[in-house]
Amino acid sequence: MTTTAAPTPPPGGATPLRPTGSPRTGRSGRAGRRRRRAPAWVVPTSLIAFSFIPIAVGSVRMVSLTGAVDVSDTLGAAPAPVPALVAHVVGITIYVVLGALQFHRGLRARRPRWHRWSGRVTAPAGIVAAVSGVWLALAAVGPHANSVLVVTRVLVGAGMVVALVLGVRAAVGRDFRHHRAWMVRAYALGQGAGTQVVVVGVVGSAMGGALTPLVEAVLFAAAWGINLAIGEWSIRRG
Repeated sequence: MTTTAAPTPPPGGATPLRPTGSPRTGRSGRAGRRRRRAPAWVVPTSLIAFSFIPIAVGSVRMVSLTGAVDVSDTLGAAPAPVPALVAHVVGITIYVVLGALQFHRGLRARRPRWHRWSGRVTAPAGIVAAVSGVWLALAAVGPHANSVLVVTRVLVGAGMVVALVLGVRAAVGRDFRHHRAWMVRAYALGQGAGTQVVVVGVVGSAMGGALTPLVEAVLFAAAWGINLAIGEWSIRRG
């Protein structure tokens, strides 16, 4: 039988060099190749900035109720029930701003109590915004109303309420994985106005501003669809 001689240790008792393909080197190599995350403030800041235009437009419409300004020609705003408009603007403003802060990883980890208490404000504000949005959509029903868009807005408002209720229910049951998923979906629907400004603005400019009621409804639905797709991607990405 042939025996293999053991490797001779280097002089002075030095530790032999570890082979290039050793597990430790492999682990460090994988760690070095890991994709770096963006800073925690990027997502919430971007979401708040994205909400600025629709919040500003809603605030101007609310101020117009006092008679100080007339925005009917500029915004093409149809008459709306005053309580519904005020509830929607106030509710959605609180919802998108506080909701954006919930996406700050470090804030959730370091301030869990703040996360819980702000969530108790964010969820009801989202429900108020969704219900008042449905109210505004139904109030716009008339001979010249875009019926497809009205139905779409009602479905989105109802879906947002369902997502918020399921998210709160999951949190109460300490099912935080489903809580996060449903809250992300609800926020995606609540952020529809910001995406609609971009989608409708770009397509409207390309078409010279002439949008048929059906095209307008499709663009609004596409904006909500884009938000939901991004939300689902973030849920699966974890």
